[in-house]
Amino acid sequence: MTLAPRPHSQMPQKVAPQALGQKAATLAAGLPPLLSDARHLADTVMLGDHGRRRAGQGDAFWQFRPAQPGDPAHRIDWRRSARSDQAYIRDREWQAAQTITLWVDPALSMRYGSDANGPSKSTRATVIALAAAMLFLRAGERVGFLGSARAPLRAEATLPDRLTDLLAAPEVPKDLRPRGRAIFLTDGLGDPNLLDAALSQAASRKVHGALLQILDPAEQDFPFAGRSLFQDMGAVLEMETQEAADLRAPYLKRLAARKDALAAMCRRRAWAYHCHDTSAPPSHALLWLYHALEARR
Repeated sequence: MTLAPRPHSQMPQKVAPQALGQKAATLAAGLPPLLSDARHLADTVMLGDHGRRRAGQGDAFWQFRPAQPGDPAHRIDWRRSARSDQAYIRDREWQAAQTITLWVDPALSMRYGSDANGPSKSTRATVIALAAAMLFLRAGERVGFLGSARAPLRAEATLPDRLTDLLAAPEVPKDLRPRGRAIFLTDGLGDPNLLDAALSQAASRKVHGALLQILDPAEQDFPFAGRSLFQDMGAVLEMETQEAADLRAPYLKRLAARKDALAAMCRRRAWAYHCHDTSAPPSHALLWLYHALEARR
């Protein structure tokens, strides 16, 4: 049996640049099928009118920018466009402030999945993140991926060209765009102090958001019994026991304490917190994320 605790405290392992390139290529090759799953998920979620379409505070002019594929024609500023060979969009102040940034935890522990026929935590997180991106883009939001140097997306049509931006996610979310919103998708099994510092920095930048903790059913229930060998995902640390069932109660107590700690971290920064089990339908988590961010506009 293998249960995958988060390996943040391990000594770093040296990996050859060639191996890193092969690893990135392998991960990137798996993204297009996940995009299809995400589109199906987004299409099955029915949403009402989007709040950001109403006018109000922050409606002042912000900047002109070149029009991109997917921009609606009614947003083109024809007077500015007439002075050049390119169409220009008039951005308002609220549009510049309300970028939604996505962070999918790249930790090794996120690759764990107890069921060979079910999704890993990383796969579920990626599908939910992509589906959320589609929903917000359809609603007129801007969406960016933390760690990417490229500008936020403005149209769903450009999402397939930006899939590799997911691979640029830093180990710890930081340097978020001020006054925007953010979604963190993580198993929350790493150093809680690092995540607490990230949430603190986000709050100092007036970034509101939601943290979705994603766990595997085996991590939730600890169904192990008898002789078992537990290894971390880096295959560096391991523990063998003759009766795994004896570990169940203390393990579940520590897991409950970790969930409570994450929820408290979020409450202190006016962020939303929710725990998602990969055995549950992803649509539940997607709907929760969407409404959680709308409540923190």
